[in-house]
Amino acid sequence: MFQELIDKKKKLSVIGLGYVGLPIALEFARKMKVIGFDIRADRVELMKKKIDPSNELESEAFDGTDISYTANFEDLKEASFHVVAVPTPINKHNLPDLTPLLSACHSVGKILKKGDYVVFESTVYPGCTEDDCVPILEKESGLKFNVDFKVGYSPERINPGDKEHTLTKILKIVSGSDEESLEVISKVYGSIIKAGIYKASSIKVAEAAKIIENTQRDVNIALMNELSLIFNRLNINTFEVLEAAGTKWNFLRFFPGLVGGHCIGVDPYYLTYKANELGYHSKIINGGRVINDGMATYVARQVVKLLISRNIKVNGSRVLVMGTTFKENVSDIRNSKVADLIHELQSFCVNVEVVDPYADSDDLKHEYGYGLVKKPSGKYNAVIVAVNHSDFMVLKENDFETILEKGGIFVDIKGVFRGKIRNFEYWSL
Repeated sequence: MFQELIDKKKKLSVIGLGYVGLPIALEFARKMKVIGFDIRADRVELMKKKIDPSNELESEAFDGTDISYTANFEDLKEASFHVVAVPTPINKHNLPDLTPLLSACHSVGKILKKGDYVVFESTVYPGCTEDDCVPILEKESGLKFNVDFKVGYSPERINPGDKEHTLTKILKIVSGSDEESLEVISKVYGSIIKAGIYKASSIKVAEAAKIIENTQRDVNIALMNELSLIFNRLNINTFEVLEAAGTKWNFLRFFPGLVGGHCIGVDPYYLTYKANELGYHSKIINGGRVINDGMATYVARQVVKLLISRNIKVNGSRVLVMGTTFKENVSDIRNSKVADLIHELQSFCVNVEVVDPYADSDDLKHEYGYGLVKKPSGKYNAVIVAVNHSDFMVLKENDFETILEKGGIFVDIKGVFRGKIRNFEYWSL
């Protein structure tokens, strides 16, 4: 299989060309013939023009690649090695939503041939690949697992907006349904991953390894957020405390903040869901999720309290929120907790305006019900720096003086302007 892919006698397909799938497809396409599939035809047309719909890759990333793009699943019949990289979100009840993944399995099953490989990259709970995906592949194809086709799991580790830790520079975990598939999958990924390959002992181990990477970060950030709640009552700055504690060599450097996005704020729920199925109710992981999911509401209410303390009428007050993507220097708004912050302020009849150099106003209106203003207008009673976009980090206090009312409030969620704001009421987590 590997040699035929390298010799371009067989083709590799990537299903789902989002922030994970497209970089993988392009890297493979430097070595092999690749078919890139996305369910949205408009996205496919953009990629044909060397445009990344996720705004992560420059047009040069498309150069030197042997790839065809399609929104027609029938075209994948030509491929023999399939990489599935579709989203695995949660629903409004914080339960796993496997709809995109299982839908992809039904479609792949219909075009699966004897000798084919299917490798999943989507984040799932341990056991999902073999217990949920494989039966669908067998049913739709009429083929027998591990006899007629092989399966593997290789969790994505792409960090949106990170130009240093890119796909080929991150060690890749791979797993297979048997020894043969593990070796083949290792060779296929090894052809593009410069950082090396780690062979997990089983698919379940690989699934579990992925899900605890973000769960660990989530729990650690939750601790910092809880410390922030405590230190606020003590009237001391959390970042100053962490700076002092960080002088010890083995102190772990985590910081408080809004925890959103499609990984850290989602993956722990996949693990707790599986734990509940097995009769175990997680205490630490669920506790961390409760704290992190509540931070946006907490910040909004602190802003309201500060307005009241400054004798500013809350109803009708003007607040500028700077940044609404889920993290700095990306356009991704999925599961952005800044939206929760804005909605909470609006529930107090605060007039909120939002600026963000990366986000798309129409996408925000569709997803969250609010759009962007092109630039700040007039004076505001409070300014909230919610996301540390590089465009904001170069601003000085006199830049904020032009848009903040005298006696206004400056809220710096991540503490990056600490010690730089002197003429306004300053608050951070």
